Amino acid sequence: MQSETNIRIAEQWFAAFNEHHLENLLALYREDASHYSPKLKLRKPETEGLIQGKPALRAWWKDAFERLPSLTYEPLHYTANEARVFMEYKRKVVGEEDLLVGEVLEISGTLISSSRVYHG
Repeated sequence: MQSETNIRIAEQWFAAFNEHHLENLLALYREDASHYSPKLKLRKPETEGLIQGKPALRAWWKDAFERLPSLTYEPLHYTANEARVFMEYKRKVVGEEDLLVGEVLEISGTLISSSRVYHG
């Protein structure tokens, strides 16, 4: 069942992210994948919050892992269907207040085609 596959992709996503394993994280994405984040919009206003393609994803997450070595995500809940998975999690950084986040991974086959982050 595809929804179960999508949950496994989300679990792999969290594992790679929390290990700061950039290559494992990128391996979950299509070459032309897009990513939207309010944090991206704040840190790189010229993007208007949206980046496209693995080179841009690599640069964004590499910067985050280097800037925030204690950054981890605590998964709280998954909701999946055949095309996407919605993830709720806590963003944790030592010295900062935890941030509740929602993120949608759009999945095509077994790869993420886009991701979109939601938080206040």
